[in-house]
Amino acid sequence: MKKILGIGNALVDILVHIDNDEILDRLGLQKGGMEMIDAQRKREILEVISGMPQTMATGGSTANTIHGLARLGAQAGYIGKVGNDDLGRLFREECQRFGVIPHLIESNEDTGVAISFISQNAERTFATYLGAAATMQPDQVDAEILKSYDIIHIEGYLIFNHDLILSICQKSKEQGLQISMDMASYNLIESNLDFVKMLLRDYVDIIFANEEEAKAFTGVENLEALHVLSGYCPVAIVKVGKDGSYIKMDGEVTAITPVDAVRRDTTGAGDIYASGFLYGLINDFGALKSGNLASYLSARLIEYIGAKLPDEEWANIKKEEL
Repeated sequence: MKKILGIGNALVDILVHIDNDEILDRLGLQKGGMEMIDAQRKREILEVISGMPQTMATGGSTANTIHGLARLGAQAGYIGKVGNDDLGRLFREECQRFGVIPHLIESNEDTGVAISFISQNAERTFATYLGAAATMQPDQVDAEILKSYDIIHIEGYLIFNHDLILSICQKSKEQGLQISMDMASYNLIESNLDFVKMLLRDYVDIIFANEEEAKAFTGVENLEALHVLSGYCPVAIVKVGKDGSYIKMDGEVTAITPVDAVRRDTTGAGDIYASGFLYGLINDFGALKSGNLASYLSARLIEYIGAKLPDEEWANIKKEEL
């Protein structure tokens, strides 16, 4: 089986359930929004929520994808930058517990956190501190690590650092890896369009995009966007929410039917979709079976709060789907 390496922003998710908007108003957070915060504001928020029930888990888009791959049984590793602190140790230990090989870079900066306030209607309000994750430098990505893998899955949020993501792509190609990338954010694509076009044209082999990201890149929608993306990358995937997804691979288009689910929280649905598709790819499942596995995993995930499936759900998945 081919081995997959992920690289991205290593964050710890801190989930806080709230009964009403009082805490959001107190902290000046816009309900349903996402605010990037600095170290001081992070400390203020953590102090305010210190007495409230919390759940912590490793996070970051690519870390979620790699976690899913490891739970499916793939050989997977992860590169990210964390602080030399308790949250950094938690990140490393959770990787090891679920079978992910951690290639973590340590920093004097605090480990990044994504504090998520979950309202009773499952709406989420985020306060995100990138911390150590934002300080990863091109020379800290060791080409020797890349040699041990066949595919690298790159987090689209790294696009904000042009030198870093370009260096990762160059080193990966030099070592003969296939490059997979998730577009991550439509506004990030819009503000870096020419640079992203260059990355896809010259380096990326597998591209994941939701309908907003695909439109931001191509100017068209759904199937039309898929055809444009496939002109850049050999494998292109466009996810269209409740309408399923489209895959173009080996010149053929495959429509993936969505799986019925009770929607509670869509956080991480795109990440685990990538887990399923990439797992199918390394096992030669073909586009239809890989897409169906990806769609099934996404459907199961949105029935839970949080970006990871519980252990009992993984047991059912392995029994029914693999």
